[in-house]
Amino acid sequence: MIQTLMNANETATKEFFMLALTNLPILKVFIFIILLLIYLLTLIGNVTIILVSRLDKSLHKPMYFFLGNLSFLDICYTSTTMPKMLEILLAERKTISFAGCVTQMFFFITFVGTECVLLCMMSYDRFLAICHPLRYCALMSDNMCMSLAGISWLSGFVNSMVHTVFTFQKHFCNTNKISYFYCDLPPLLSISCQDTSVNELLLLSIGIFIGWTPFLCIIVSYVYILFTIMKITSTGSRQKAFSTCISHITVVVLYFGNVNFSYVRPISTYSLEKDRLISVLYSVISPMLNPLIYTLKNQYVKKAIGKQFIPHYRR
Repeated sequence: MIQTLMNANETATKEFFMLALTNLPILKVFIFIILLLIYLLTLIGNVTIILVSRLDKSLHKPMYFFLGNLSFLDICYTSTTMPKMLEILLAERKTISFAGCVTQMFFFITFVGTECVLLCMMSYDRFLAICHPLRYCALMSDNMCMSLAGISWLSGFVNSMVHTVFTFQKHFCNTNKISYFYCDLPPLLSISCQDTSVNELLLLSIGIFIGWTPFLCIIVSYVYILFTIMKITSTGSRQKAFSTCISHITVVVLYFGNVNFSYVRPISTYSLEKDRLISVLYSVISPMLNPLIYTLKNQYVKKAIGKQFIPHYRR
């Protein structure tokens, strides 16, 4: 399906001109180095989380299975945009091929949508662990974990397939200059010379389903979790229960705040200048911060990293 769209539209638009983060020569190298360091830190941090969750038997639990999936997603969608962003920053000809743009947007939207649903599944895991601890092992079996992760990936794939097909059916006959750092829905729709009302309706309706619905489910889960924690009489147990949730809450607030602002609102309210800053926050900064948030707030992950990667680590 995507290949058919590429063949039909590529005759009219061979490539897109992209926007660099800056055109000031004095800043190009500096920003390039900063972004490269952020990208490397993102890869190192998330690969570390994946490895330690697999190597350390104490982390062979549903919570860390989902955390490993989250880290893999962060690697994937950062790698979808960052290498090209770095190339465009220093290149004289700041372009991306039509096929490259289709591919980049498809995978980026897939990973973003998958992460929205996966964060919801992680809140469900915390809900069962705290509100139904006696039934937790039976309810959150290996098969259930795999099923919930599969639903997350399938949701992201279907969401991206629909948006990619409907977006690249349009003709970009006014201009082929995208005022953005990578191929994304709002900037591509803004340069189409055809009616985009159907695309806007899809963006809002599917966005509510895959963006706001998981977010609201997370809120409901944590309302129940909060009431359950408040009933715990032991202060130590209460703090332990809350500490297992605080990292996830922090990631949810950072991620959904940026993603829902970027996609789930009327297209008439879009401002590419403001949206560019928001896009950097969730596509560049958040994936780097996620491993730090989970390691700084989670004693079990810190101990596991110490045992696996630091020689003579004291338990």
